[in-house]
Amino acid sequence: MEKTYTVKQLAALAGVSVRTLHHYDACGLLKPGKRTPAGYRVYGAYELYRLQQIMFYKELDLSLENIAALLDDPGFEPAAALEEHKKALQARRKRISVLIKTIDKTLSTLKGGPVMLTDKELYEGFPEGNTYREEAVAKWGRQAVENSENNLRKMDKAAFLKLKDEFVNIRTALQEVMHLPPSHPKVQKVIHTHFELIRRFWGNAVPEEERLAAYKGLAQLYVDDERYTQTPDGKTDPAYAAFISEGMKWYAAHPAK
Repeated sequence: MEKTYTVKQLAALAGVSVRTLHHYDACGLLKPGKRTPAGYRVYGAYELYRLQQIMFYKELDLSLENIAALLDDPGFEPAAALEEHKKALQARRKRISVLIKTIDKTLSTLKGGPVMLTDKELYEGFPEGNTYREEAVAKWGRQAVENSENNLRKMDKAAFLKLKDEFVNIRTALQEVMHLPPSHPKVQKVIHTHFELIRRFWGNAVPEEERLAAYKGLAQLYVDDERYTQTPDGKTDPAYAAFISEGMKWYAAHPAK
């Protein structure tokens, strides 16, 4: 017989408040599996797994509205979603681990311990303050960057704004299919559009035979540099970063014909 939980028991088990579970019920995000004749909520295995998904998505800073849309999508695959949660949290753990080491070194230095920080080590783990242009020059060479910039200058303001809007549309489209594996045709269709937009930005700066390799390199920046997935209000989205990065890498290895 399936084990069930009252709302109070589930709240204690998951470490959330009873009020939170009541809210999830009211907004349709997490309905109890059934109710007793007296009207009390009863939760079973399905609800426990759904609550776990909700909590993972909240840990990755998604809104309740977006979480509901993902979980209620007919194509939602729990196992694939958990794999993406794992990758996103591993990326976050890696950066936090560096920050903790930086704190330990700083504390040791301030207390007169044996570990002495270099000026550079003071800021390990933080996003670097260099501009995108300086980083691009270092990665791909000044000529390639200038050729790309000249390509953009040829656009009028309306064309440039349209291109910018297209990137926003791609983010929205990818967020709607994040429950699918990055290799899924629906995901790869959006990634192909993303690749074509990137090609427009590059112009002739990147030779055709090098574009897929450059695109794969760009994919890594989505998980290495949180600025690449910042929203307009400055928030970061590690789940989205991991998802688009994997999708781009798969595309680079299996380009559309």
